[in-house]
Amino acid sequence: MTPNRDQALAMLRAMTRIRRLEERCAEDYAAAKIRGFLHLYIGQEAIAAGVIPALAPNDSVVATYREHGHALLRGLSAASIMAEMYGKSGGCSRGRGGSMHLFSREHRFFGGHAIVGGGLPVAIGIALADKLRGTRGVTCVFFGEGATAEGEFAESLNLASLWRLPVLFVCENNFYAMGTALARSEAEPEIHKKAAVHRIGAEAVDGMDVIAVTEAASQAIERVRETGAPWFLECLTYRFRAHSMFDPELYRDKNEVEEWRKRDPIATFVQRMAGTIGADDVAAVDAEAAAEVTSACAFADASPLEPVEDLLRDVRTS
Repeated sequence: MTPNRDQALAMLRAMTRIRRLEERCAEDYAAAKIRGFLHLYIGQEAIAAGVIPALAPNDSVVATYREHGHALLRGLSAASIMAEMYGKSGGCSRGRGGSMHLFSREHRFFGGHAIVGGGLPVAIGIALADKLRGTRGVTCVFFGEGATAEGEFAESLNLASLWRLPVLFVCENNFYAMGTALARSEAEPEIHKKAAVHRIGAEAVDGMDVIAVTEAASQAIERVRETGAPWFLECLTYRFRAHSMFDPELYRDKNEVEEWRKRDPIATFVQRMAGTIGADDVAAVDAEAAAEVTSACAFADASPLEPVEDLLRDVRTS
């Protein structure tokens, strides 16, 4: 596909919003406004920007603990996301979930899962429910390459194929399962090939190219919706930051990281779309995203903590 001006601006805006949000999260973590674990999506923006907008409102999204960008593009406000990061009651999970547990029933965004591979069986359950109800909804589940070593990966693909469920599996393959290089942990490092044993169609796509992801995701989602059968999409990408803010990152060569940074999905997209969008457009989109994040952080700062008397709210005690 060759994006027109409106499409190109939408893609740029989506990636820039994620980048600005994640950069602010890193700053606020250093300032101790965000506690616990924090996993940043910087470098992988083209995947969420290519997949999420192709989904319909009645579709469902299940994500990993690196899910801030997915939630933002799915429609959760930056304010509700940042308030959740701060542990405030104005957060999408009332401050109870934090970075790894963003959730919104309204937007059919079902996590945020801290357990590696934990979202896969959840996606199977949602897809089964949609099939039984005849909604024609597609469940899109994101996971990293590290999840393919977990038992629920094979179990989920098996059931999706056996029961013919409308699931789009999206593997965000950034080549390092936490701190272990994929080639050192998997006998078959081409993840999409693992779908074949379950008789699920699959393809690999350049996850640093938002246009390629958009095209592949749009076709895959339509295929799943029309056939009711699952599909597997492997997006080859690279995180520019460490696995988490606690990670000393001693397992990656700095030269390798710098080489991948040359393929920054935002910068390369802007270069590719020269003539369709210009420097003024880039500046305007960036300023808009920065203002959105600044406003979100002001909301999060002003949002109160959940009152102590609500401590047992939603907690089953017997």
